[in-house]
Amino acid sequence: MQNAKDSFYGALRTRLAALNPARTVLLRGAERPGILVEEAEAPFSQLPGDVFVLRWLGLGADEELSAAMAAEECEILYQTCGTQAFGGLDRGRLLSRMDAEILALLQPFGTQKLNYTVQPAATMLTKVFWDEPVFTPVVTQRDRLSRSVRVMIYSYQEQGE
Repeated sequence: MQNAKDSFYGALRTRLAALNPARTVLLRGAERPGILVEEAEAPFSQLPGDVFVLRWLGLGADEELSAAMAAEECEILYQTCGTQAFGGLDRGRLLSRMDAEILALLQPFGTQKLNYTVQPAATMLTKVFWDEPVFTPVVTQRDRLSRSVRVMIYSYQEQGE
């Protein structure tokens, strides 16, 4: 399932860079699109604001099909405190903008599966696809608004995976 997870993240990262090139994050001295995978980064004391954080939850498989299909749930977390220029009073607008961005990033509901263990990444035979997102209610914590979206990611397992 690692190739599917990597391909999902890669597709969202590429789509975000095209949709909103201004949404970036500076990590380990490199500026990159404002989306990251929690398990691939150093632990956070608090999630960074104004970026999307992918968290992988549970894994399942259906062996009854002609080819094994794996599924894993992904939670995409994001939060904002608003901008200093507006004293944080624009945090609701910024969260709504992030809601719209994540909806746009998830469409279309599929991408080509790639193997990132080789350079350049190699195209695999199958695709990665996902369900429509399910949004959680907004959570207010002091001056911060946050939300998460859950998406089930599916992929047929290829030989050698």
